[in-house]
Amino acid sequence: MIDLLRFVKEFCPRRMLSVVVLLACFSTAAQGANNITGTVRNQSRGEPAAGDEVILARLDMGMQEEGRAKTDSLGAFTLNVQHLGKPYLVRVFHQGVSYDQQASAGQALSIEVFDAAIHVQGITGTIEILRTGTVGNLLHVSDMVEIKNESSPPLTEAGERTFEVYLPANAKIDSVLAAGPGEMGVMISAVPVPDEPGHYAVNFPLRPGATKFAFNYDLPYRGHAAFQTRHAYPLQQMAVMIPPTMKFSSRSPAFKILPVGNSRYQVQAANQLPAGEGPGFEVSGTGALPPLGEQAKPQARSQSPAVSNRVESVPGRGALPSLANIDTRSKQTQAPSQSLVLGGVTSVLLAACVLLVWRARKARSFSAAQTVAPRSRQGNRPQPDWKL
Repeated sequence: MIDLLRFVKEFCPRRMLSVVVLLACFSTAAQGANNITGTVRNQSRGEPAAGDEVILARLDMGMQEEGRAKTDSLGAFTLNVQHLGKPYLVRVFHQGVSYDQQASAGQALSIEVFDAAIHVQGITGTIEILRTGTVGNLLHVSDMVEIKNESSPPLTEAGERTFEVYLPANAKIDSVLAAGPGEMGVMISAVPVPDEPGHYAVNFPLRPGATKFAFNYDLPYRGHAAFQTRHAYPLQQMAVMIPPTMKFSSRSPAFKILPVGNSRYQVQAANQLPAGEGPGFEVSGTGALPPLGEQAKPQARSQSPAVSNRVESVPGRGALPSLANIDTRSKQTQAPSQSLVLGGVTSVLLAACVLLVWRARKARSFSAAQTVAPRSRQGNRPQPDWKL
């Protein structure tokens, strides 16, 4: 560029010089519009993340990889975009764990990453919701769990058994879904723990913030089913949602009925459950929960305008409920010390925990198994050798 300007200055008139300079500026701007740039910062150490691998994937083509780069000493990167106007995903790998952000051409990103460890302090459960109903001679259950990582300094827990779930021994898993904080939901696998029927482990990173899981499974059903709950982390609240034609019973005084103000379903909830074995319960009878669109309809006179009723659906299995209105009504009718729904917790109801199965299937080549790179044999820390 400097040599070109010298040439123009010596051999072109002044007016031509101005035109050439403007064209050069437009060319530089156009080149920037074809790129996605960004910086990656290690929030565990409070410094730029240098040497991290950055991958560009086109979202409308089934997560097809389009480019790669590495962050420099300042954590900066540049990715060339081949198709303007198309949606993209930028995935950064730091210590073997991926961090995603959606982007488009010309955008400048700021991406946070965290150091990884096998065991992290400060991880607890916020809410678990079991939504169940009958489908023929089966009892279908959607077990939705939200886990919060509030480690300090912030760290990502990454390993082969970051989360464990305890299902009935005769459960047949239909699908398992997960979503990291602010990220798209993806299908993952649950691995049976040897010699412990119903005990499964998943390998999905618990990044700082809220991670959501959904375990969808079926049980053989002859009009009655018993559940013995158990939790890997302390849990703020567990709720069981069943159709009004079914019956809920428990010997534990922990469960209290939630006044939902809706005759289409009933909810029982228990609060402040420690890690380990929790209260058992039984369901009996038959019935299907209404489609979520109906389930989440607000009561005209009691709905708070500030409450969101976001609905997500899963093809073939209905959708997960939004209990935001339940949260509002329970706090209006109960004393704070006896509230069955903790402030702000049910409003999430894992709207993302439905996790859009169809999107996960479209993105199978960019699946959750690739959110954690395989471990190196030389150490315990995950290594970034992930490939599409």
